[in-house]
Amino acid sequence: MLSRLSLRSRLVLGTILLAAVGLLAADFATYTSLRSYLYGRVDSTLNDVHPGVESAEFDEHGGTEREGAEVPGDCVQVRTLAGAIVRTSCPPPFPGATARPRPKFPSSVSLPSRPNSGGGDRVRFLTVPSVTGNGRYRVRASIESRAPNYLLLIAEPLGSEDNTLHRLLLVELLVTVAVLGALAALGLWIVRLGLRPLREIEETASAITHGDLSHRVETENERTEVGRVGEAINEMLDRIEESDQRLRRFVADASHELRTPLAAVRAYAELFTRGAEARPDDLARSMSGITREAERMSVLVEDLLLLARLDEGRPLAREPVRLDELVGEAVETARTVDPGREIAFEAEPVTVVGDRDRLRQTVDNLLANVRSHTPAGAPARVTVGREGDRAVVEVADGGPGLSDEALARVFERFYRGDASRSRASGGVGLGLSIVAAVIRAHGGAVRARKGAEGGAVFRIELPAADTLS
Repeated sequence: MLSRLSLRSRLVLGTILLAAVGLLAADFATYTSLRSYLYGRVDSTLNDVHPGVESAEFDEHGGTEREGAEVPGDCVQVRTLAGAIVRTSCPPPFPGATARPRPKFPSSVSLPSRPNSGGGDRVRFLTVPSVTGNGRYRVRASIESRAPNYLLLIAEPLGSEDNTLHRLLLVELLVTVAVLGALAALGLWIVRLGLRPLREIEETASAITHGDLSHRVETENERTEVGRVGEAINEMLDRIEESDQRLRRFVADASHELRTPLAAVRAYAELFTRGAEARPDDLARSMSGITREAERMSVLVEDLLLLARLDEGRPLAREPVRLDELVGEAVETARTVDPGREIAFEAEPVTVVGDRDRLRQTVDNLLANVRSHTPAGAPARVTVGREGDRAVVEVADGGPGLSDEALARVFERFYRGDASRSRASGGVGLGLSIVAAVIRAHGGAVRARKGAEGGAVFRIELPAADTLS
């Protein structure tokens, strides 16, 4: 039932219920305390009039031959222990007043087994209704020490006390209702004010579901719980928007890169349909072009699949790898591919734990980047070493270096520092992004900086093997 209510309704309802319990408890305590006080005062009055009534009702030998006493407003009854009524009197409050209804004395009264009063009497106080009407009486029932064979009942009306208690009950009822009503109104206002940021969050979420990621939650006080939630949501939205923009840019770039080889394949296919099959030279050129462009698309798709797997956090192979030997193999291959370029190599033994093929791919990509973006014959230098608990690989070239924008974006996917660079020489801009993704997957870091004497320096840092648990 409560689960179907809104948060605002549950908060207000819970506050009202808690306040109602507190107010009712206070009302009950006040009412019972006042009733105890008023009845105690009546009991004291009955104790005060008791000696006179006792002397008037019983002689010195405990007999009842006297006519009895009449206390204005009080009713007196004497009965035997067997229950036989000896005498009853119930005078009006004052001479000439209308007599009040008689009290409905109980037919039997349970009294203490031992005397419990200062005079040696066995006394009990009780409340009884009147014979007619709504009046009530407070009764003092006692067995007198001077008349142990008789039961003396003295009753005093409770009209004044009951009127006071009734007024108190009415006041408590009105005050309780007024306080609960005011508390409900105030609670609704405070809860509505406190939950206003949540409504803004709801509106923001609704706007986001319709595709608008630019909305943000307005937070007036970041120290409140709702404010912290709003800040967390804004941070999450920033990341979602950034990821969405990167995804859109990634899809656009991938589509752009695939468009050229697809257009080339279509052009070669059209050349074939226009009679190239009858011309051996054109046929060979068409087949060679289709094969070349298909290979380019295969390389691009493989790179994209690798980045997707790394983004998903798929585990890589974990085995000890001699990093100095791996880099040496990559340098030897680069010297073979580009024999006219001087590549200096310095290394000290260092071992890491990781995927040998992926680590080799990162070094190959860095060396391929040197071949693509530096003049032919520009020297390069590759070093492998250890600094503290990190294995370090640096690839430095003697090219034109990197601009500040390129340093900030060089590891972005599909980024090219030279927008006019041809794809044949510059690739599609995924090589360095693959380097960054692979190194991050190994718990390392990769950075680029300007060389001290020009050119660019790419630095890879990986946890050394003996620092891994």
